[in-house]
Amino acid sequence: MTFSFAKVRLMSLAGWLILIGLIASCAEPKPSGVDLEPVEPIAPKPATEVSVSPLAPVSWADVEGWLDDDPSLVLEAFQRSCRSLRWREEWQVVCARATELSGMSEAAIRAYFEDNFVPHQMRQPNGETEGLLTGYYVPDLRGSRNPSPAYPYALYKRPEDLLTIDLSEIYPDLNHYRLRGRLDGNKVIPYWDREQINSEGQPLAGQELFWVSDPVELFFLHVQGSGRIIFDDGSSVMVNYADQNGHRYHSVGQYLLDQGIMQPHEMSMQNIRAWARRNPDQVDTLLNQNPSYVFFRELAQDVTSPPGAQGVALTPGRSLAVDPRYIPLGTPVFLNTYWPGTDQPLNRLMVAQDTGGAIKGPVRGDFFWGMGDQAGHQAGRMKQAVRMWILLPKGSEQLP
Repeated sequence: MTFSFAKVRLMSLAGWLILIGLIASCAEPKPSGVDLEPVEPIAPKPATEVSVSPLAPVSWADVEGWLDDDPSLVLEAFQRSCRSLRWREEWQVVCARATELSGMSEAAIRAYFEDNFVPHQMRQPNGETEGLLTGYYVPDLRGSRNPSPAYPYALYKRPEDLLTIDLSEIYPDLNHYRLRGRLDGNKVIPYWDREQINSEGQPLAGQELFWVSDPVELFFLHVQGSGRIIFDDGSSVMVNYADQNGHRYHSVGQYLLDQGIMQPHEMSMQNIRAWARRNPDQVDTLLNQNPSYVFFRELAQDVTSPPGAQGVALTPGRSLAVDPRYIPLGTPVFLNTYWPGTDQPLNRLMVAQDTGGAIKGPVRGDFFWGMGDQAGHQAGRMKQAVRMWILLPKGSEQLP
């Protein structure tokens, strides 16, 4: 259920301030990103008192690694994004031209981008150009439509009593935020957190969508935002983010660091999974460090790749999750970074097609690796320094 501010304006200002403090959460459509940050030394440097524009126009010669990538490999992903961008005046011409490029050479498509766009380097508030790049993927989970000793852990659909309150009608600056909660009598209170949802009281009984075999894999599905449920007969179905409980995201990776259980160089999704296997009696305590909880929807059988926040199917290796406060969805983004866990350059043109609860800041991205174990291996190891340039249509004075 969704309320606009006009429908709930009778609440006092003090009441709203308390409510905002309790249940405000980012309105990103999914919580992509491996649950590892923040870990120094790759994490972005803290901002100083200096505050600069998050983007600065540069020449193509200033885009490090631009000539190392084949931009024809991103064309199909960008054409998908243009299905929504083409309705915006500043994107109409470039998107119309993009539809004519299919089958053309690498040189022709590179010329298209260079002739029609101006690169803008993304910058931190303190002027730094280096940021953080993580990775995400679509995991596979063994599951069933019915509970059993083999499949005891519930994957929930969006609960019927979850309220989503939109304040943007009266506070436009809160356009990227929503309030989530539930009714208790005539009061709106915070929604159940992870520990409460998983408690013996089972407040969401009857809202189950599927049942899966492993609580840790289920947790990583929450972090990734999409996944495939594999049934015993070999068939499968894809699930995708439907909503979130309104509690802020907390990193279980950071908890393991704070407790001295792992060191920064040991931190990876694979090592978190291995630690949980060795310490099953501590798994609940670990997972409950993150009160945020994600609800899912079942996708149609013919869906082969999940939709991102822009509403188009994600492309492995070419779709990027970003902070939409700085990089609007659909924008081409060039990355100058490294392959996961190595010092080998990875220079690639991507498209901003998704968002994530852990993806905050102007120089921050989450690289979509695709589906399955190999994609998960790459995503789990990716925590790289990155420089980013967004490509804006020539003549466009504002972000799309």
